Amino acid sequence: MSLTTLFLLLGGAALMGAVIGYVFRWLLVLSRKGSIEIQVQKVMLDARERAERLLSEAEVQSKEKAATIEASALEKEEKLAKQEERVFKREEALDKKQTELEREIELVKNRIEEVKNIKEKAEAVLDERKAELSRVAGMTKTEALEELYREIEKEAQDDLMMRTAKLERDGLERLEKRAREILVTSIHRLGNSVASDTMATAITIPNDDIKGKIIGKEGRNIKAFERATGVEVIIDDTPGSIVLSSYDPMRRAVARVALENLIIDGRIQPAKIEEIVEKSRQEINKIIKEKAEAAAFEVGVLNLDPKLLMILGRLHFRTSYGQSVLQHSVEMAHIAGMIAEEVGANPAIARAGALLHDLGKALDHEVQGTHVEIGRRILQKFGVQEEVIKAMQAHHEEYPYETPESMIVQVADAISGGRPGARRDSVEQYIKRLSDIEAIANSFEGVEKSYAISAGREVRVFVKPDEMSDFQARELARSIALRIENELKYPGEIKVAVFRELRAIEYAR
Repeated sequence: MSLTTLFLLLGGAALMGAVIGYVFRWLLVLSRKGSIEIQVQKVMLDARERAERLLSEAEVQSKEKAATIEASALEKEEKLAKQEERVFKREEALDKKQTELEREIELVKNRIEEVKNIKEKAEAVLDERKAELSRVAGMTKTEALEELYREIEKEAQDDLMMRTAKLERDGLERLEKRAREILVTSIHRLGNSVASDTMATAITIPNDDIKGKIIGKEGRNIKAFERATGVEVIIDDTPGSIVLSSYDPMRRAVARVALENLIIDGRIQPAKIEEIVEKSRQEINKIIKEKAEAAAFEVGVLNLDPKLLMILGRLHFRTSYGQSVLQHSVEMAHIAGMIAEEVGANPAIARAGALLHDLGKALDHEVQGTHVEIGRRILQKFGVQEEVIKAMQAHHEEYPYETPESMIVQVADAISGGRPGARRDSVEQYIKRLSDIEAIANSFEGVEKSYAISAGREVRVFVKPDEMSDFQARELARSIALRIENELKYPGEIKVAVFRELRAIEYAR
């Protein structure tokens, strides 16, 4: 085969390959074009479906929003309608009130005019009477005016006296009846032993030989005892008795118990004295705690601070005019609680205030101030209720009566302290109180004589009838009572009775 033929065959083969490749390529392109168009159509269908879905969802959402907006608008319209209705009603009410107010103003103006007319008429009548008096009696205007005032005062005084007497009689009868019922009921319900409990300072000894042991060699024992207890031991010629003297009832109580134990033991020496005194102090503290807890439990005042109870228990050894202060407080608490129940006050507050009213007396010899002020500070320190403090602080009228319970505590204090036999006065104090009462009564003008009777519970004043009227006698009784309240200190109350008696005596011969 020639080389030309070979090239020709190769060229033909190459041409055929190119033609076949072109044909295959064209077929491949046609197939790919068909698949792409299918994909494009599919994409377009998906997009159309998605658009339709979105469009339907948008329509649904738009309808929902439109419904919500429409509902909100309706609600706002209803609220506005209600507000408009309320405003309209309020305006109507204001108009009505304005009309009523104008009508009342008109009535007030008319009444003012009536009062002015009445006043003018009264002044005219008064002027006519003044002129008539001046013309008839030949008096000047000033003299006639004074005479008129005296006449009016005399007429009004008699009428006022009668009305005052009636009101006082009726009111006092009702009040005294109710007060008597409350007090009698309370005291009757108490119904327990109210004998005064005082601590004696005289120690009974079995024989006078004990006095020598108590004194000791060169007075060592008695000096050690006085130094340990803080009391003064008085040993005199009185047989079978030794006297303990101290201003502090606690020290006196410790000394009493210690001395009794020493006498029982028989070994009286400085070392033993210190040991016994310390034991006696512990014993007294135990008694203090027991007495305070028993008192608080008896009257129903619970949940008190233990330290506050220890201060309260010291009142067992404190006396006032021979009356045990702790027993006095317990008695007061019972009375105050029952009075509070009768009058509708708080019985718990009244009982607590009465039980703690004299708490300051346990420390008044150690702390400066009145026992009321000391007691207030103690109760405030231990966080006691303010109502209880107000109830206790007014029992001596150092503070005003702020609650009904404060008045009840003061009344219970007067009942307990004024009970016959509760307290003891010396003869000098008794006579001085009677003299002071009579001196106050005799210091007023028009008083002829006065007598203090019933242990100073009543003063009877006799006045000169020609110098004092019945109305002035009533004023005198009130003035004497006020002077006694302001100038004297006394338990309970003092009755002031003024007597005005005119006796006309003639003889037929």
